[in-house]
Amino acid sequence: MKTLIISPTYNEHKNVATLIELVFTINPGYHLLIVDDSSPDGTGEIVRGLQSKFPNLHLEIRQKKDGLGKAYIYGFHWALKRDYDTIVQMDADMSHDPMEIPAMLSLLNKNDLVIGSRYIQGVSVVNWPIRRLIMSYGANLYSRIATGMPLKDATGGYKVWSQKVLAAIELDKVKSSGYSFQIEMNFRAWIKGFKLKEHPIIFIDRTIGESKMSRSIMLEAVWMVWRLRIWRIFGWNK
Repeated sequence: MKTLIISPTYNEHKNVATLIELVFTINPGYHLLIVDDSSPDGTGEIVRGLQSKFPNLHLEIRQKKDGLGKAYIYGFHWALKRDYDTIVQMDADMSHDPMEIPAMLSLLNKNDLVIGSRYIQGVSVVNWPIRRLIMSYGANLYSRIATGMPLKDATGGYKVWSQKVLAAIELDKVKSSGYSFQIEMNFRAWIKGFKLKEHPIIFIDRTIGESKMSRSIMLEAVWMVWRLRIWRIFGWNK
């Protein structure tokens, strides 16, 4: 399989080189696309400097910081145009362990979307304060009840997609850009009848850099869950 890993970045100069080195240590045949939102901290320059060492390392620079969801949509379009068989999405801050990629790819043999789940086997989160853990767990319970999706972790951002799923999803109709992007993408795959599988991971919160979570991102997620519920009931997809 021709595999592309997509990792959006904004001010990740402290983490991006580590991510790149580890990905290609696991499998030099992988392709890695960094989608950088014109980071002022030099993230893009670090990636460019490593492209001579890693021929399968790709860099796309967007003109401004425009949200995680839109960065992934950009990357998904990039992958589909180049006919990758499988597409991995993961954070650049090392909270998603690249060592899980081979196991998640193998699960794609019998599934269409594999989701790295923090809650499929209890709670597997490291370095989170209890308040954030309760918020995240509650958001996933809320999402499951409101949308009907049978997922313990609908908000996780570590996923492996089959090309056919992303090709079937109308990517330009995706409304979310922040925290709710993960929920909406899962929902769009599920509502089309694709097979979703959760794979247990240990999520290690970033130890370097700053979290990009905000109040507006959380409020977007609250509204999007009910939008998806309305869509499921009335077939509203606009």
